Amino acid sequence: MTTDRDAQDQALLTGLRTACLPLPGVEERINHGMPTFAVVRRTAFCNLHHHHEDDRPTLWFKAAAGVQAELVEQEPDRFFVPPYVGPRGWVGLRLDVDLDWDEVAAVVEDAWRLVATKRQLAERDNV
Repeated sequence: MTTDRDAQDQALLTGLRTACLPLPGVEERINHGMPTFAVVRRTAFCNLHHHHEDDRPTLWFKAAAGVQAELVEQEPDRFFVPPYVGPRGWVGLRLDVDLDWDEVAAVVEDAWRLVATKRQLAERDNV
């Protein structure tokens, strides 16, 4: 039997796949039981999670230096410092508040750019 949460998770995963998989060299894998997107043979750049405190759906993504503090300060209702990876600059984005897939695609691409190879970056920029 499919629950509302299962249906929501599937819709969110479909949206995240749409944002991530067209980027050069990206693969989807499971990491700690969560759908994770990474550059092949490289580190992950984002993953789908359920918030540790209240189970709401969230996206955790790698961010450049200073971005985490800026986003959390500007919009604390939407952005947060995720556990475990937060000290390394990752950002959490609530997917149950003002979900904007263009914004998700933008933060995902920025995160991807932090782990992509020079060749993959050139391939994307020539598109």
